[in-house]
Formats: sequence, structure tokens, C-alpha cells
Amino acid sequence: MLCSTKSPAIFPDMDPGIWSRLPEELLDHVLVFLPLKTLLNLRSTCKHFRSLIFSPSFMSKHSSSGSPFSSFLLLSHPQFHHRYSLYDSMLGTWRNFSLSLSILLPSAAAAARSHSSTLLSSSNGLLCFSLPNSCSFLVCNFLAKSSRVLEFPSYPFAFESLTFVSTPFGYKIFVLCSKFSSISAFIYDSRVSSWQTLHNLEPILSDNCHPEGVFFNGSLYYTTPEPFSIVCLDLESGKWKRFGNELPEELTFVRLVSDGEGKLYMIGGIGRNGISKMMKLWKLGNGGNWVEVESLPEMMCKKFVSVCYHNYEHVYCLWHQGMICVCCYTWPEILYYKVSRKTWHWLPKCPSLPDKWSCGFRWFSFIPELCASV
Repeated sequence: MLCSTKSPAIFPDMDPGIWSRLPEELLDHVLVFLPLKTLLNLRSTCKHFRSLIFSPSFMSKHSSSGSPFSSFLLLSHPQFHHRYSLYDSMLGTWRNFSLSLSILLPSAAAAARSHSSTLLSSSNGLLCFSLPNSCSFLVCNFLAKSSRVLEFPSYPFAFESLTFVSTPFGYKIFVLCSKFSSISAFIYDSRVSSWQTLHNLEPILSDNCHPEGVFFNGSLYYTTPEPFSIVCLDLESGKWKRFGNELPEELTFVRLVSDGEGKLYMIGGIGRNGISKMMKLWKLGNGGNWVEVESLPEMMCKKFVSVCYHNYEHVYCLWHQGMICVCCYTWPEILYYKVSRKTWHWLPKCPSLPDKWSCGFRWFSFIPELCASV
């Protein structure tokens, strides 16, 4: 039996001259298939890679190449000490890494300010924090490691409700602030980097109820306490409008959520004397009426109302990747409705949460986007 004495083939390094003559569109096509972690490591190698990776056209190609970004439900809780745990909704599991605000603040002084920061809202790949010690908001993109500090529109500045809306062309921050017998609305537009003020709005919301507004068809929608009603603030005219059609009877609480694509949903409890016997989901129909979509199964309803202790001021809702999430400040799990499957589920408790936990659970939809500009 003869054995080959030839040495293994040696592949010489690619001639740099060949790489330098490679058309950019071919190189870009190769980069599209790299994993996200590798792409992020390439940012510091040259200006071309950095500008390419952050371009919307490249990110669109990367997402359609079979390497999509994950989407997360982000949990904020006082016992996490300004770190935020992530539930990967694509893989259906908690991830073993967390986000920290300190990586975005460039100096030690800024890092000190982060100890008093509060996560207020999220939209696509952007998060909005309040930094009261510096009288400002912080808008950041964790994936791109970019941030912008926005000074409060006035001093002192006490606000009751903030809504954060990100679009392909920038973002807007809507803040409601009560003063005496009127309400002022402050609107920040990232495209012009300035605040607009709407003064002397009718105080249609009660003093003790300032929920986060739901952005739908160019207006901010809110629910009022009993007698329950839906009102909206037209951002063009600065006027309130009451939703004309009647709501379902025997409501114990009501919340709104929008899918961002032209559909408005309503979640509410049905019962008497503040005790919910069932929970239902409705969708706004073409004629402006509420169409019942689904009822929460009895056992799941009993669990939810028990963990809320029938205190529905603690209940809030959000939309996340085809899921309507019903949350409670006092409970570490999320009740969610999968719209495409028409099924209800419980999200498992975060494993890093201490055995003895306190109230204060805040959930946010977090969909990382490199090209989401601050």
C-alpha cells in the first residue's frame, strides 16, 4: 500500500490587489450573510463598513437574508439595579445577557446620573429614559450604542404621561403636563430637534388618571376612569375629541393597544362593583364600533384578577410582534394574546428575579434596529 508523501495543499493569502478591485456591491452582498455579532465587530475596522452597516438598505437586505434580529420583551424592575432583562420572543426563552444604561453614558458624571434614571417608554429599537437629576430625557439605541440627551422643555417640569413614537423618519415624544385647571402638551420632533407646546387644553382626563397614550391614526387615545370613555387628542388641531360610540356594558376596567398598522384593540374586564368575572378583547371595526374578538379562559381570568387584587390601576397593555400583552405592576408574569393563533398564554417568570420580589414590574417591547436614529 503506497502512502502519499505530498504535503497538504497550502492556500496562500489572497492578493490585496484582488480585494481592492472587488466591486463594492459584491463585497456588500457577502457581508449581508454574516451574523449580527460579526457585523458589529466590523464597525471599527473602517469608515465604509460603519456607514454600510447603519444604512437602511443594508439592514433590509440583512433581515431578509435569513439572519433576522431577535425581538425582546424587556423587563425593568427596581431590584435589577438599572439593568434590564430580556425575553427572546422569537426563541421563547430568557436570554442570559442584560442591558445596562452605563455603557451609553460617556463620562463618570453621566454614569452617576444614570442611578436616578427611569425607563419610560420604548418604540422599535429606541428607548426613552427620564434623567431628573439633569432635567432631561435620554433617547438611546443600545444596539448602535448611540444616545441623545434632550433637555426638558421647561423648568421645573412635572409630567403625568409620556408617549414615545418612532417612525422611519425619526421619532416624537408626547408629554402631558397638568397645571392648575388646564393641561399643556409638549411635543418633541427629532426631525427639527425642538419642542412644540400646546397650551390650555381642556382637562378632560382626571387628576389621578394619566395613562400612557396610544398613538393611532395621527391622534393620542386615552381611556378615562368611570364612567369609562375613550378620548383622543388630535395632534394637528390640539383639541380633544370624545369617542362617540358606546362601550360594552358592565366594564370594570378598560385599556387600549394599537398594532401600529391601523388596528386599535381594547381589553376590558366585565363584572360589577369593581369585581371582574371575565375579561374580553375587542377590535375597532370599520364603522367605529367595537367588535368582540375573544374572551379570556375562565381559569386564566381568575389568576389574573387575583394577582392584581382587583386593583386595575396597576394594569397596562402593550403590543409586541403580533402579541397583545396584558401586564400588572405587581406581578412578574405577562398574560398575552397571540393574534395570529387566537390563543392566550402566560410568559414565564424571569429566572434572575430574586425569590422575594417587590412590586414595580415594567415591561417594554424592544426590537433592536441598527438604523434607528437618535
